[in-house]
Amino acid sequence: MESTVKIFDNPAETAVYAPGQVIFQKNETGDFMFMVIEGAVDITVHGRVIDTVKPGGFFGEMALIEDKPRSATAVAKESTKVARVDRQKFQHLVQRTPAFALELMRVMADRLRRLNQRL
Repeated sequence: MESTVKIFDNPAETAVYAPGQVIFQKNETGDFMFMVIEGAVDITVHGRVIDTVKPGGFFGEMALIEDKPRSATAVAKESTKVARVDRQKFQHLVQRTPAFALELMRVMADRLRRLNQRL
C-alpha cells in the first residue's frame, strides 16, 4: 500500500489533525474519504473502537459508495496527516485502478467480519 500513499500525498489535498480531534461524526454527510499518511485514526461506533486505521489505510469510503450519512465517528488517535479524496477522485480511482477497488473491498469485508465477531 506504500505506493498508494504516494498517490494521495498531494499537499493541497491533505489535512492534519491533533490527537483526539474528530475528523467526522456518525450521521454527518460524507463528501470525502480519507487515506492515512501519518499517524492513526480510531473508527468508533457508540463509543467503541471498531478499527484503528494506520498509514496506508483508508476510512470514510462507505459514505461515498452509498451516498448516505456516516455510519461511524473518526477520531485522530495521535497527530495524524490524512489525504482527503472527494467523490470525483474516488470514482475515478475505482474505475481506473483495479488494485484500489480490490483493496477497498478487502478492507470493507475485513471490517464487517471483525464487527460481526464482536456482536
